[in-house]
Amino acid sequence: MPVRPNICKSVKNLMAKHIQAVRGMNDILPTDTPYWRFLEERARRVFEAYSFEEMRMPIVEKTELFKRTIGEVTDIVEKEMYTFDDRNGDSLTLRPEGTAGCVRAGIENGLLHNQIQRVWYQGQMFRHERPQKGRYRQFHQIGVECFGIDGPDVDAELIMMTARLWRELGLNGLELQLNTLGSVQARAVYREKLVEYMSAHQDQLDEDSQRRLHSNPLRILDTKNPAMQKLVAGAPELKDYLDEDSQAHFESLCALLDAAGIAYKVNRRLVRGLDYYNKTVFEWVTDQLGAQGTVCAGGRFDGLVEQLGGRATPALGFAMGVERLVSLLADNDEAVEIDRNPHAYLVLAGEGTTQGGLFLAEKIRDQAPNARIRMNCGGGGFKGQFKKADRCGAELAIILGEEELAQKQVTVKFLRQDKAQLNLSYDEVISLLKDMPAL
Repeated sequence: MPVRPNICKSVKNLMAKHIQAVRGMNDILPTDTPYWRFLEERARRVFEAYSFEEMRMPIVEKTELFKRTIGEVTDIVEKEMYTFDDRNGDSLTLRPEGTAGCVRAGIENGLLHNQIQRVWYQGQMFRHERPQKGRYRQFHQIGVECFGIDGPDVDAELIMMTARLWRELGLNGLELQLNTLGSVQARAVYREKLVEYMSAHQDQLDEDSQRRLHSNPLRILDTKNPAMQKLVAGAPELKDYLDEDSQAHFESLCALLDAAGIAYKVNRRLVRGLDYYNKTVFEWVTDQLGAQGTVCAGGRFDGLVEQLGGRATPALGFAMGVERLVSLLADNDEAVEIDRNPHAYLVLAGEGTTQGGLFLAEKIRDQAPNARIRMNCGGGGFKGQFKKADRCGAELAIILGEEELAQKQVTVKFLRQDKAQLNLSYDEVISLLKDMPAL
């Protein structure tokens, strides 16, 4: 009898090894998705209250779009973008942020010229960064953009809208930081003075700062390196080079926020990481997430529409880091009040109850749409079904036996409360479940 050859051990190991997700691109599991839904639904509700409409853009854009908007000599374009050539030889990029695509869509579809547009969007963004808590290679943002309004009143309104969202989410302890970058012309003069100062102390610059010195020197002010804080503190300040219009715009914004009772801190080192910002910039930060403490950031980008080929259009917006906000929500579980468990588990006892159970479960879902019903599937004895009902966290067990089926009744047993069980008609159990809260 021929001997079957042994399979090589390395081949066995290769076959047994499962394929894992790409590093920095995470699964969002059923235990986490309720927080995501909670955030998304509250955000939608707040944005609609301010008359913002949803826009959806592709996750892939022409690479040139991001080079022209973000800046060719930024870290994002030089080192972090997922860029590839498609079969036609076109250079395409997975979007690293949402504003550029939103502006491109607005110009292409004729939404911006002589119009006011208020839009919001959500979705995945991609940057090849070193993964760490709160910073991933695939991450999610909720963004808001407003076009066609140049006064500080809309700056204040967008900031007040974010403050309202934090209240809706039950999040406390977020600090608003504000600054103004002035006009492009004023910033160019300041840039020269900053480069001159930093060049005189080049031996004190770390590797990142030396690379940014002539490409994006304002980003040096945002360094987190403790060894450079004294150097940064002695640098020239942008406020000393502001044009009158930008200074008046910023003072008016601060006055509006003061009148609305929105607390803020003026941070003269706040510059943002993208080239297209001007005038107002802001961030909402927290000390609850370690190094990745910014949960929402934005500002004005009045020159971006024209930069991409449209007519000059004032614009501003912000983006929120969904993963970071979800982390705060999960740490604040009592405020979120998310119940993932079914309201009721439908226990089937006896021959012929499966069809009746399916009918009853659908009837409940039709007439009590907030109710979460799990029907027993796959058979099992009476005792085993009750164990399943208890393990899944259901509040009620709805028992449908042959006798109940014939009379169109059920027995309701309370699994989490010390109450006597009830015998109810189909209509009565539906009425009971109508009072269940929505997720």
